[in-house]
Amino acid sequence: MWSLWAAALILAQLAALLPLDSRAEAARPASAAARGGYVALTFDDGPWPETTQALLEGLAQRGVKATFFLIGSQVAGQEDLVRRMAAEGHQVGVHTWDHVQLKGMTPEQIDGQLGRCRACLQEILGPVELMVRPPYGFVDDTLLRCAQAPIICWSVDTEDWKDRNADRIVDTVTDQVRDGSIILMHDIFETSVEAALQCVDLLLAEDYYFVTVEELFALRGVTPEKGQVYLNLPPGTG
Repeated sequence: MWSLWAAALILAQLAALLPLDSRAEAARPASAAARGGYVALTFDDGPWPETTQALLEGLAQRGVKATFFLIGSQVAGQEDLVRRMAAEGHQVGVHTWDHVQLKGMTPEQIDGQLGRCRACLQEILGPVELMVRPPYGFVDDTLLRCAQAPIICWSVDTEDWKDRNADRIVDTVTDQVRDGSIILMHDIFETSVEAALQCVDLLLAEDYYFVTVEELFALRGVTPEKGQVYLNLPPGTG
């Protein structure tokens, strides 16, 4: 079931939000978070042993949840990382088996890439619903018909793979982020992990609040549909 009891999830996340210096502080009220907006921080191409683990630790320190679109062929040996993502409240999704372009593939080829990755993740996590992110964001009519899940793209592309420059990545996010943004990053680069955590700190200070993609849908009262492409979610009303 795609819809979540958003209020309960947000209250739980607010309770987990602690300052990095561990000093006691009252939980941030939902009204304060809404002044900046709600955004979804998403990561592609993992899991990766060292960088994904460092990212999870940094997010846990900040009480922040993210969405991870995983490559099936990278999961072997990293099953505990995948379990940790789910256990800590992060959302897990499908990013194909081999990180290949799905546009132009036959239905059988698409099913092989998405179905195999989906089965791999469900073997670890159980019978959960898994959204899809197509590599490179390339989509065609065949993929729309065969995805068997909502297709999640993005509205803020950090292009963190290009120069691996943490300062430039942070500037891109802080310049482009809006209420309802879906931010694309990759947890396979140390610079991306560094930049992501800097972005979290900066945007929390501006009263933005980080949720999973699934939670963002629930907050907006939107039921994601299979075979539909989503770049962001409309801004909230307060």
